[in-house]
Amino acid sequence: MSDAAPSAAPAPSLWRDRRFLRFWSAQTVSHFGDRITELALPLIAVSTLHASANEAAWLTALIWTPNLIAIVLGAWVDQRPRKRRLMVAADLARALVLLSLPVAYLAGAVTLGQLYAAALLTGTAAVLFNTSYSSFFAHLVPRSSYVDANSKLSTSRSVSLVAGPALGGALVQALSAPAALVADAASFLASALLVGRIRTEEPPPPTSQPSMLRRARAGMVFVVRHPVLRATLGCAATVNFFTFLSGTGLTVLFATRELHLSAGGIGLALGVGAVGSLLGAVVAPGMSRRWGVGPSIAVGAVLFPAPIAIAALADGPLWARGGALALAEFLAGIGVMFFDINLNSLQAAVIHDGIRSRVAGAYSTVNYGVRPIGAAVGGALATTMGLRPTLLLAAAGGALSVLWLLFSPVLRIHSLDEAPATAPPPKTDEQPASTPRAVTLSSGTSPQQDPDPSRPALEP
Repeated sequence: MSDAAPSAAPAPSLWRDRRFLRFWSAQTVSHFGDRITELALPLIAVSTLHASANEAAWLTALIWTPNLIAIVLGAWVDQRPRKRRLMVAADLARALVLLSLPVAYLAGAVTLGQLYAAALLTGTAAVLFNTSYSSFFAHLVPRSSYVDANSKLSTSRSVSLVAGPALGGALVQALSAPAALVADAASFLASALLVGRIRTEEPPPPTSQPSMLRRARAGMVFVVRHPVLRATLGCAATVNFFTFLSGTGLTVLFATRELHLSAGGIGLALGVGAVGSLLGAVVAPGMSRRWGVGPSIAVGAVLFPAPIAIAALADGPLWARGGALALAEFLAGIGVMFFDINLNSLQAAVIHDGIRSRVAGAYSTVNYGVRPIGAAVGGALATTMGLRPTLLLAAAGGALSVLWLLFSPVLRIHSLDEAPATAPPPKTDEQPASTPRAVTLSSGTSPQQDPDPSRPALEP
């Protein structure tokens, strides 16, 4: 799907590329830190501040609320000449915000309002990092090594999903949730140091550009008019809305108050369950070759949200309740990797490099923007109808997201070579007359991700 002719030369080994190894190390450290905060932040709200279901849900909602401005921020990032500096600034900002929480806790002054402010600020910094990431990555790694690079990055994230929750649970139990946040702040400082030492040749933005709002609008128009992006955005946004009805805050609350699991038990269950993510990352490329890219996306769209019902129906002795949570996470982990790896590869194959940040921002505004709405609705539903029914609704509604794909070209796409090609935007309105580059990623998670927020993989 690239405009450049394929090269016969073998891809250079990334093991000898110090710049990439620094970046890979930065991402790996940061992923492990994220796993700690995903557990510690809601536990501060639930255990220390005795937050209600609705208050815990708002904590998750505020982390994702900044994605509503991603369409504008992505257009702004397109004009910035040094994406690396923006990524470093985002890492430093998140470290400072997280460090403020244990300081306030030691002073006996931590409040729910401060948690909300921390969630909002770290979420904003994450949007800045993610909209800068895709362009930075394209100029850091040689084109022939994109697949290898994304495989390594995907593996690191999957390993963090396996070991990180158990590590986070142990730290929270040993040190308290606020003290454990110091580890995540340190991970962002390490990431900033490593990324800051990377030197890349980033081409300057064109001197003549349309206004930021026109660039933002162009990104959204590109998504809406493209048959693949339009259908996959509807599918991913539906998945995100319903899975965030039972977002991390409510899941931790449910595991604590309904399943009666300890912080260490929750972390262990999530860590054991996250083996599914690692397994999914390993088997997804092979299954994609067997089933096709489009059908694999459809399988992931069902397999990712449906297992929430297993946790919701958990009962019996402690080992059965913890095992049900782990099994739900295991199956969902496989599903999210099937969904992420194939969907992100397909998206990258049809988006031109010159508009990557603004299209990523437009996509994130809808895809991630529904997350805070879903979390807020989930909190209201949990308050009125209870935690278990809310989780069951999340499982059923999320699985129905596959309907978006049934009447689109996506299910007919077996390989990336069959993805519908698109022309670059008119140079008179959106970009200079340089040759566009469509970057094809394969079996790794998208550089965009996660992002989490934490920076989760579905981070579609």
